[in-house]
Amino acid sequence: MQAVILAAGESSRFWPLSENSHKGLFSLLGRPIIAHTLAALRRAQIEEIVIVQSPDRALESALGDGSRWGVKLSYVVQPEPRGMGDALRCAQALLRERFLVLNPQHINCDLVIPRLIEFDDAPAVLVGCPTERPHEYGILKLDGDRAVDLTEKPAPGTEPSRTRVAGIYLLSQSFFDFYRQTPEHPYAFEETLRAMMRTHSVRVLQIDQEPPTLKYPWDLFPLVQLLMEREITEQKIAPTAQIHKSALIEGPVWIGEHTRVLEHAVIKGPCYIGDRCVIGTGSLVRDCSNLEEGTVIGAHAEVARSIFQKNCSTHSGYFGDSIFGESVKIGAGTVTANVRNDRRTIRPTVKGQRVETGLYKLGAIVGRETHIGISAMLMPGVLIGPRCEIGPGTMVLQNVESDTRYYAKPAQIISQRK
Repeated sequence: MQAVILAAGESSRFWPLSENSHKGLFSLLGRPIIAHTLAALRRAQIEEIVIVQSPDRALESALGDGSRWGVKLSYVVQPEPRGMGDALRCAQALLRERFLVLNPQHINCDLVIPRLIEFDDAPAVLVGCPTERPHEYGILKLDGDRAVDLTEKPAPGTEPSRTRVAGIYLLSQSFFDFYRQTPEHPYAFEETLRAMMRTHSVRVLQIDQEPPTLKYPWDLFPLVQLLMEREITEQKIAPTAQIHKSALIEGPVWIGEHTRVLEHAVIKGPCYIGDRCVIGTGSLVRDCSNLEEGTVIGAHAEVARSIFQKNCSTHSGYFGDSIFGESVKIGAGTVTANVRNDRRTIRPTVKGQRVETGLYKLGAIVGRETHIGISAMLMPGVLIGPRCEIGPGTMVLQNVESDTRYYAKPAQIISQRK
């Protein structure tokens, strides 16, 4: 059995974390998300994997031949992001009769694959799961365990069921026979499946819980929680880590090589602290926080349910339910507000549209290499692009585009491109 991972999309809804990098390369627990999926495929005894990537070949540079993960990787390039169907067509020459298709974030696909491949008499098998947000997904019309139709992002009230396509497929070469007859457009993959449903028995494996999704940056929070629940089940402190005798480490926590935890610091698990990090005097890190290699949390800071990529640094402040790209620098006294005053759900603006997250707690999401001055105040759900400069004392009430200096003065806001 082979698997194809489709990882050539633009990831535009993942901004500001996706600029010049595929979202599958975002790091959690010390390695890229897609590497966790490779490990899951290996556990399911799927060792031959084709990755469809964009022309920058960033995934190939990061993952190599797959030997680090115990698999054999091959790569093809999708020249332009023309949808899943075109991406799969790029890989056809490397595929045998039956193959799996999935996205980079399916870190627990090993729980599904053994059941999926039991359907050995169907030209296509889909995974379906219940959803409370049918307007965001492809929704199946079912007849027992057969799929008879598929509606992409139906309008509220028109959905044929509450079962969505979960993003893991078992297909055969006959898929391409139908695909060649489908007009080219971004949803040609889904239209091809609909065409197969009209003449073939397309089966559905139904599972009880939604698998991880990775459309928006805040989807990283349930993903890291799932990883920690599965992998961080006890304390693991590297031999070279330096833990001050007055520091408190409570619950399942991983601490990497050459990391220092200073006087009176507290870490409450589950948490991941990577190599060469510093947890400053009197700081608190808690509740599924993920600090990648080289992150420095300054004295008397609090970090709750937040994710920091490599080489970030903070001074004192509060960082709740927030995400920071690589090499973000944060001045003393900065606060990420993570709850609205009216206690309503938080609705960030993505590509000019308000998006309902369903979250009552969501802080800031900050792109790589942004510098934030002292005593800045970042309001719930704001997105700040890469390489920005946020001035001291500035209150950020709205998204900040990439490469912007954003300074607030007493009577005005000055926002200009660098």
